[in-house]
Amino acid sequence: MYLSKAQAMLGDAFDYAVNVCNISGNDFTKLFLASSASERMENGEISYITGKSGGEMVTEIVAETKGKNLQIEPCVHFERTKEYWIGWAIAYYQWYSDRKYSEILKAVSYENLEKMYYTLHEADITKFVDIMDSRMTEFFSETNLKRIRMTYGFTQKELADNSGVSLRSIQMYEQRHKNINKASAETLYRLSKILGCTIEDLMEK
Repeated sequence: MYLSKAQAMLGDAFDYAVNVCNISGNDFTKLFLASSASERMENGEISYITGKSGGEMVTEIVAETKGKNLQIEPCVHFERTKEYWIGWAIAYYQWYSDRKYSEILKAVSYENLEKMYYTLHEADITKFVDIMDSRMTEFFSETNLKRIRMTYGFTQKELADNSGVSLRSIQMYEQRHKNINKASAETLYRLSKILGCTIEDLMEK
């Protein structure tokens, strides 16, 4: 129930923003990411999307991020436009991957999504998912463990010494030779405690 409603609402929002409000796709993407709407959808808040139209979502996003009230009459589009498909597809992928919208739209730009439309809009959504998974892996080539470790300023040896997790294990996780998602709860807890992050932050999507 949530997924179909989220897809329809975000699809309508992109369509409404671009084709009715004359906001460019790139600009609306930035507004959406800057708003609380993206986070609430990531959290799967059914109360947020229940009874809300795409146009109402756009109006709220613009008011929140730009402090402006859109003076545009609500309207319903029955045609499934390119913009509708973009919103519909990324809402599905966010639900499927459980990634943040900011990560998804950093790895794949609005222009990239426009190009995908012409070959994928009539295809099964799983083809879009496969392409998106490949793009995400290419863009986020570093594992979360390595990225967080380097941000924290630890070498692999320092992390091993402080966490009690073997240096070899850390190397294997960072090189994707071992799947950190299958690591023991104790290993993940030790690493997250030293790095000041959550266990979920270390998991690979």
